[in-house]
Amino acid sequence: MSATTLESSTSYPEELLVQRLRDRDESAMTLFYDKYSAALYGVILRIVKKEEIAEDVLQEGLVKIWHSFQFYDSSKGRLFTWVLNICRNLAIDKIRSRQYRVGTRMTPLEDSGAMRQAASSGFQPEHIGLQEITKQLNPEQKQVIDLLYFGGFTQSEVAEELDLPLGTVKTRARAAIKVLSKLIR
Repeated sequence: MSATTLESSTSYPEELLVQRLRDRDESAMTLFYDKYSAALYGVILRIVKKEEIAEDVLQEGLVKIWHSFQFYDSSKGRLFTWVLNICRNLAIDKIRSRQYRVGTRMTPLEDSGAMRQAASSGFQPEHIGLQEITKQLNPEQKQVIDLLYFGGFTQSEVAEELDLPLGTVKTRARAAIKVLSKLIR
């Protein structure tokens, strides 16, 4: 069997692949990609739910694998298990990131049927005047309400964003709602 046939085969011995990657053989990374990328991409996609993000995470994972390959210890497990954990952890980190959470929170709103229906009926939220009414809150309460109701943040995210204890955020939100309920009546 020629080296070309052997390398194109999906049954390329893992030990040989590991050794070539340890030797920093860039062509081994191509072989690695051919052998494992589809499975890694599938796992990442199940976690992040969006193809373009899954592609980015896979790319990030491959770079991380290449740069940290010296830490792979075959006595602790198979190569696929090690790279799967790297990619899975990167995907989880991605969905936990603030950028991802804000992006996924904003995108569905633009695409939702409710928004299209509201736009077609001429309804505009600013006509209600809620943002004008919130200007009467003290600055701390207004900041919390703006993030919660107009920014789409959860109370935990507001606490993280403002670097406040969660209890403080809840107290400010409750106080703000009491003030707003009196103003709206």
